[in-house]
Amino acid sequence: MDAAQREYSIQHNIYVLNKNTGEVDTSFNAAIKQAVFDTLISEGVDIICVVNVLITDDIGIWEYNRDYRSIDKVTDVLSFPMQTFTKAGWGGCFDLEYDEDTGELPLGDIVISMERVEKQAVEYGNKVEYETAYLLIHSTLHLLGYDHDDEVNEKVMHRKIKNIINSMSFQV
Repeated sequence: MDAAQREYSIQHNIYVLNKNTGEVDTSFNAAIKQAVFDTLISEGVDIICVVNVLITDDIGIWEYNRDYRSIDKVTDVLSFPMQTFTKAGWGGCFDLEYDEDTGELPLGDIVISMERVEKQAVEYGNKVEYETAYLLIHSTLHLLGYDHDDEVNEKVMHRKIKNIINSMSFQV
């Protein structure tokens, strides 16, 4: 995706909150928003969407995983879609549930453990920025109905993630 494609007429609302401090470093906040935004652009999302990103640590994400998915373990990222998809991708979204007050489409929430991100970056030999972008793109694709429940779907998601990362406007 080149610079012209980034000049997208839809201005999605992507909110980022650090659970521990209540704020996020401004430059890192911009990189987080860009990863989500670029994913929405790559999927052709043409309606103003709202995505909330919560930055937490291993204990925080463990609590979300336990409380909302009944899985008693730490993970790197969680997705909580708010729309229904008949098939993966923007074209598979139906029966949209808009926010009555704003007219925007709440797409869903993402919870990411920066503690886990930092560990995985070291483990995989990646920059923290790359690992963060990878997981945010992965999670945003989940919000859009993608899953990695079998080998074929896993390959589709992985290819999409790589293509989006390679097209991103900031260095990962």
